[in-house]
Amino acid sequence: MNTKIILIYISTFVLGNVYCASDLTEEEIGHVIEGRVFPPEDPNNSNWQLDTRVHVNGGEYIGFVREDGTFVVHNLPSGSYVVEIVHPDYMYEPVRVEINSKGKYRARKVNYVQTSQVIQVPYPLRMKPVTKFRYFQVREQWRLTDFLFNPMVVMMVLPLFLIMILPKMMNDPETKEDLKQISNLAKISDVPEMSEMFTKIFNRGSVPKPTSSKAKQIKKRQ
Repeated sequence: MNTKIILIYISTFVLGNVYCASDLTEEEIGHVIEGRVFPPEDPNNSNWQLDTRVHVNGGEYIGFVREDGTFVVHNLPSGSYVVEIVHPDYMYEPVRVEINSKGKYRARKVNYVQTSQVIQVPYPLRMKPVTKFRYFQVREQWRLTDFLFNPMVVMMVLPLFLIMILPKMMNDPETKEDLKQISNLAKISDVPEMSEMFTKIFNRGSVPKPTSSKAKQIKKRQ
């Protein structure tokens, strides 16, 4: 008799829970975001699923990747979510998933600059790696141009180059004629040379003055 009563209580409890669950709306149960993550093109990275996580809204909801690359994030209310694939070595492009109150999905690319721009992507999501992270800067290699454009090298090579080229230019008959024409123009215009101008300027202040003895002799004669 006691066993029958216990069975009746258990059956009523189970039926009541099933009835309450059937009365819940889809909004109260929650939606899911599903998709597939494609592995990186690295044959040595066979256990990439262990290092990969699915973050929704910066880690508010977290999902895991199965062996075949698929993932499902449960218990999401209707709204807009940013889905990101987090991997220590590879970068995936984030996707925004919008779920309305009727349970309809729309996935589009994330654009933080032009938020009104909508570029839809297929749903369920197909997340592919974009590039590999570079945590360290590549060391610069030695180049011949770095040596040639060094200021010290330029200061040494340029005078040697001028010493070698200028005599050849002076021996050219055309350059000689040009120099003669320039000298003739200078003679015609009677332009004084710079050396003469400097000598005149500096000699003006150094005019010799008569000594005191000569001045006394001139006064006595008077």
